[in-house]
Amino acid sequence: MGGIVNVASSANLLTNSKSVQLVLDPSLALLSRRQRRLIRQNPGILHAIAAGLHAAIKECKWQFRNRRWNCPTTHSPAVFGKIVNRGCRETAFVFAITSAGVTHAVARSCSEGAIESCTCDYRRRGPGGPDWHWGGCSDNVDFGRVFGREFVDSSERGRDLRYLTNLHNNEAGRMTVSSEMRQECKCHGMSGSCTVRTCWMRLPSLRAVGDFLKDRFDGASRVVYANKGSNRASHRADPRHLEPENPAHKPPSPATWSTSRSRPTSAPTAARRARRARPGAAATARRRGWTGASCSAAAAGTAPAPRG
Repeated sequence: MGGIVNVASSANLLTNSKSVQLVLDPSLALLSRRQRRLIRQNPGILHAIAAGLHAAIKECKWQFRNRRWNCPTTHSPAVFGKIVNRGCRETAFVFAITSAGVTHAVARSCSEGAIESCTCDYRRRGPGGPDWHWGGCSDNVDFGRVFGREFVDSSERGRDLRYLTNLHNNEAGRMTVSSEMRQECKCHGMSGSCTVRTCWMRLPSLRAVGDFLKDRFDGASRVVYANKGSNRASHRADPRHLEPENPAHKPPSPATWSTSRSRPTSAPTAARRARRARPGAAATARRRGWTGASCSAAAAGTAPAPRG
């Protein structure tokens, strides 16, 4: 179990003419059959995935530069080491930021014309307000999210609590990129006046995404299966049945997004799911013996004792 976080391994990269590792090799076993098919169906997307993963690793190291656990990486297939197999806050952040990195890079590459299967998001057109209208080239965050969900989540295996938690944290990263989109405008008018403005939607910087997720790092909660009156098998793969182990846990900010990995839903359904999810880097999984503390705290001997 390691998901997309293992795909950035140096063992799964090719070197370009400038000796810079940017290209994932889709023929290697670390990529699943579905992932290789997605890459073939979207020419040009390979560079975006690799760039997004490397940017995510760089951002992780920046965010934890002053912490005991400082996002160390290795040259083994598991880039982040054993942390990806543990149930702690650092694990949640790693999954969220790598998922965000892929979504961010793919969305940006679409608007730059680097991917054949997508372009700018031109759905926003026409009047937007009294003195401005939609135009220009909006970053295609929706394509980035959909592709990111298909590509990143397909690398997860299993149907247990850790599987659901990884999906939740993957979605946390994608939705943070989407929710932090901002409007940019350009003025038009005689002699530098701003008679009318043309506006479009722009991606946040990955640093802004990393800051957002890091702010919620300490608010991550250990999760358990919710008892909704149905048997375990009936909701084994449904992230909606995850809930904080501590009923008093209060997420740091209002609900804004869904943790579902299914296809886009109707607005009311999405809203109901959003109320059940919270925009933190979110959950860390727990089985018996797992800890919801930070991995660095566990290493220092300060983590709570496993339950019997």
